[in-house]
Amino acid sequence: MSRVCELCGKHPVSGHNVSHSKRRTKRVFNPNLVNRRFNGVKKVICTACLRTLAKPPRNKSFEKVSDSSSSAA
Repeated sequence: MSRVCELCGKHPVSGHNVSHSKRRTKRVFNPNLVNRRFNGVKKVICTACLRTLAKPPRNKSFEKVSDSSSSAA
């Protein structure tokens, strides 16, 4: 399994562990990936995307704002 989110493209990045004596050793920061099934298709997504998908859509409030601004002009 590749360590890349299929929705946002988040991938591993490299960095350093830094000890108290400031000695640096290489390490890898991996994204927090989980396997989920959407409409019968398996996807590997990060937990940040999973939280975003769980939120209710905000399209209705956007439509109200855009309608009121166009009628005021």
